[in-house]
Amino acid sequence: MKNIEQKYDFEKAEKKRKFKNTINKTIRYTVLILVGLIMLYPLLWMIGSSFKENSEIFTSIGIIPKKLDFSGYVKGWETSTEYTFARYFSNSLMIAIPKVILTVISATLSAYAFARFDFPGKKIFFALLIATLMLPNLVLRIPQYLMFKQFNWLDTFKPLVVPAAFATEGFFVFMIVQYIKGLPTDLEQAAKIDGCNSLQTLIYVLVPIIKPSMISAGLFQFMWTMNDFLGPLIYISSVGKYPISIALKMSMDATTSVQWSSVLAMSVIALIPSLLVFFLGQKYFVDGVSSTGMK
Repeated sequence: MKNIEQKYDFEKAEKKRKFKNTINKTIRYTVLILVGLIMLYPLLWMIGSSFKENSEIFTSIGIIPKKLDFSGYVKGWETSTEYTFARYFSNSLMIAIPKVILTVISATLSAYAFARFDFPGKKIFFALLIATLMLPNLVLRIPQYLMFKQFNWLDTFKPLVVPAAFATEGFFVFMIVQYIKGLPTDLEQAAKIDGCNSLQTLIYVLVPIIKPSMISAGLFQFMWTMNDFLGPLIYISSVGKYPISIALKMSMDATTSVQWSSVLAMSVIALIPSLLVFFLGQKYFVDGVSSTGMK
């Protein structure tokens, strides 16, 4: 009889525990879904409004349009200039793709040097690198502009791309340094015994391991470059060389009525490359940000 009562009490406690877990999970996921919807609402509103008529956009907070209107995409793609939106789209890619490649290569080489080599002034140079993270980019705009003017680089893509070849983005160097420091040196020592030099060790041994951090750096740089407005505004003066960010600003001319449906439609198209790149490299992106090396 006593055993039966104990079994009954145990089953009752187990049911109570499962009920509490169910309630907790329900509350937790409900809150997460609500927060997620609140965060996604601006994006969903932008996508829905790109199919609305210009007069309907600001008269309702709803996402779904009364009727689908594709004229915003047609007019937005044609733009109000002599160039189509494809020209500005390609300009952004011509800046972003080489900048991403140069950033990943230079940041990886610099991080490898800081993480694995001892050289005079290493700590000082690394401290200066970290200090650049605290320095606002606006402080550097005037001296950089004067320097690029002396190089005759104004109104070209060079001021936006070439600095990336010299590991000027301290954040990416720091991120890859921390990743490399979390790796054991056994494989590198084995590679040296087999006759590999430092560069071969980096390419054939470390790069396959630190790939997540390199892809994370590339993703960050790609999204930042595609969204960059101030850099192209300062260095580029020809309309035919403008990237997406400035093209969108031109479509919001204060002297005429703004066709917001066209602006929102082109904003949706401008988001597609960053979203595609992010989802394609999502696995490596999460690993590169959260991980510090092999377990």
